[in-house]
Amino acid sequence: MDINYELYKVFYQVAKSLSFSDAADNLFISQSAVSQSIKTLEKRLNQTLFIRSTKRVALTKEGELLLKHVEPAINLISRGENQLCADPKSGVQLRIGASDTICRYYLVPYLNNFHKQYPNIHIKVTNGTSLQCAKLLERNEVDVIVTNSPNSALNNMMQIIPVKVFRDIFIANHDAFPLTDRPITLQELQQCPILMLDKRSTTSIFLHNLFLENSLDLVPAIELSSNDLLIDLAKIGLGVAFIPDFCVKELEDLTVINITEDIPSRMLVAAYNNDIPISDAAKYFIDSLTAEVM
Repeated sequence: MDINYELYKVFYQVAKSLSFSDAADNLFISQSAVSQSIKTLEKRLNQTLFIRSTKRVALTKEGELLLKHVEPAINLISRGENQLCADPKSGVQLRIGASDTICRYYLVPYLNNFHKQYPNIHIKVTNGTSLQCAKLLERNEVDVIVTNSPNSALNNMMQIIPVKVFRDIFIANHDAFPLTDRPITLQELQQCPILMLDKRSTTSIFLHNLFLENSLDLVPAIELSSNDLLIDLAKIGLGVAFIPDFCVKELEDLTVINITEDIPSRMLVAAYNNDIPISDAAKYFIDSLTAEVM
């Protein structure tokens, strides 16, 4: 089926904004031209892509499916155009996806090293959970991601490279939770208020699965989106925090609680899209990460 690329570009703008007028503004064309383009695309595909009403525009299931395929293609074309049109003096852009925690506690020295090696390349870091970052890569919105593994959002279209092994630990204020005289079971720990990341994170999924494997229910006292906040709350005695070990450089007022059950190690991995050639700069960045595990 031969369909003009411009029709897909109009579809993408409407699908992202869910507004015919906003799409028209973004494309610098009239709203009637946008409407006519969508009608033409729907006729050629023999599918209804949008639900239109006087108050709102929404994607149909068919529209959502089409967007899933069109969005990576649009982003890939835009990336190619940007690279072709880039000013050689200003260099190109390296787009990295990673969580706040991974950026702060792991990536900073590598970003510093990369900037020294490629001072003319702009580094753009997009923060999100590890699950969200995998989706960014799938949609070609970033070039490289660094994420926790296991991660259900990683797929066989991605080249996945291990860069760091880490373990998760339980930490607490010793005065509030004097639990360091002996290893304790998860069932005993269950009696304490558990501080952990929210359900959108791979860390939350990992800990819930750990409790389920031991036939226990996990009901956290507090769920947050920041490991920094979990550490701060643990310091003032609000509960026992579950965090990656690389987040704690010095324990200060905190102690590590030893658990009788084995907590499997996890991995930080770098990933990029198998179908898209990576730049020399991106390859250098990934190679610098893998030096630690070689």
